[in-house]
Amino acid sequence: MCQLLGMNCNTPTDIMFSFEGFRRRGGITDHHADGFGIGFFEGKGVRLFHDDKPSANSPVADLVRAYQIKSENVVAHIRKASQGQTSLANTHPFMREMWGGYWLFAHNGHLIDFFPEQGEFFHPVGTTDSERAFCHILNRLRTRFAVRPDDDTLFDAIAGLTHEIRKFGLFNFMLSDGIALFAHASTLLHYIVRQAPFGKARLLDDDVMVDFAEVTTPNDRVAVIATLPLTRDESWSQLAVNELVMFREGNIVRHDRPENPVYMSAEEGLEIARAAGVSV
Repeated sequence: MCQLLGMNCNTPTDIMFSFEGFRRRGGITDHHADGFGIGFFEGKGVRLFHDDKPSANSPVADLVRAYQIKSENVVAHIRKASQGQTSLANTHPFMREMWGGYWLFAHNGHLIDFFPEQGEFFHPVGTTDSERAFCHILNRLRTRFAVRPDDDTLFDAIAGLTHEIRKFGLFNFMLSDGIALFAHASTLLHYIVRQAPFGKARLLDDDVMVDFAEVTTPNDRVAVIATLPLTRDESWSQLAVNELVMFREGNIVRHDRPENPVYMSAEEGLEIARAAGVSV
């Protein structure tokens, strides 16, 4: 099953500690070897890096680590292909312009027989169900709204589209326009909000530790979202099955959660992915 990583914060922040553990899941601590991508919003622009090679030993990943980019919104993805060949065109996150700003999207799952009608504004370049879903969401939003609506209206519209698409299968995703970050769990998605008083953390996938008190200010607030927790000594929260949330400035500001929430173990999530035909 593919791996997702996102960050949303109230000040430009370096994601390299989380990324260093995350990238090892692409060929060292896990076998997701069909490419990776990461996108950093910087003002109105985006720095987007893709490679169709495993992230654990990718020179592109080495470049990202050395660059030490700071951003308020980041979306990253390690791919284990279930639909579409291994290629740059099929590598997440996907990016499009809408309403005068860029949007990034990454998906973990498998949508069965999902072939929506071709929209007017956005079309897939590759052959994945993920990119079809992204273009479908943007087409529906662009048809409905000529300009970006307020956050609450936008969240409600994305929630409605998410309800429709997840009927076709597993639909864990992250979506961001550099202002807000939306995250949805069909199976597994975890998050942590780091804020003062900051402590220490050690990666699960590598013997690396950081003291966040030494690299932050008391006003910083950083939300990190990942398929599975990245650190061993912090308390991560889990999104419920079929829960959609919106992060802004490092906090969850809206959520669409089932009335009787269900939380899935990692073992259950992997078993459901196998049953759905997702490579794990």
